[in-house]
Amino acid sequence: MGLDLAAWFDVLIFTMKNIYAPEGGETGRRRREILAVVGQGGVRSQEELQRRLRRRGIAVAQPTLSRDLKTLGLAKTPTGYVTTPAGAFVPAETRRSALERAVGEFVLSVRAAASLVVVRTPPAGAHPLARVLDEALLPEVVGTIAGDDTVFVAATGPAAARLLERRLRAPLAAGKGA
Repeated sequence: MGLDLAAWFDVLIFTMKNIYAPEGGETGRRRREILAVVGQGGVRSQEELQRRLRRRGIAVAQPTLSRDLKTLGLAKTPTGYVTTPAGAFVPAETRRSALERAVGEFVLSVRAAASLVVVRTPPAGAHPLARVLDEALLPEVVGTIAGDDTVFVAATGPAAARLLERRLRAPLAAGKGA
């Protein structure tokens, strides 16, 4: 693979930090709890959500909670907050920047093969990357399958796979030039 000892050490530390907190430590834990509480139903206001989170040991300020709700793409309906299909109410710019961050953080290599794109990640990096790819709602992506360190991305065809390969490699090339 061509990584020196320092690079392997960085990958190891990255993996150790992310196996148990792939969504970003305390922020990820809080957001997972928000999704769990909302998934139980009946959350009609941010104040009610704050109370339920506090019962679970999570104190969160209203502005932070509001940002979390927006980032998670939760929608407020007459019956309360609900989860939405992946990316449905998340602004395109938010999805694009999440994809750029995930590619920069998780992608080691990208290779198109017919109408598939094979993306290699560090151990435990495939699932977070696949989720972001699914939520990005890219027109050339039909779906993803994630293992531990590999994501298979089904594209709409060979040309779309090559386009996606270039799209996912671009942040990698930009990072090497920095």
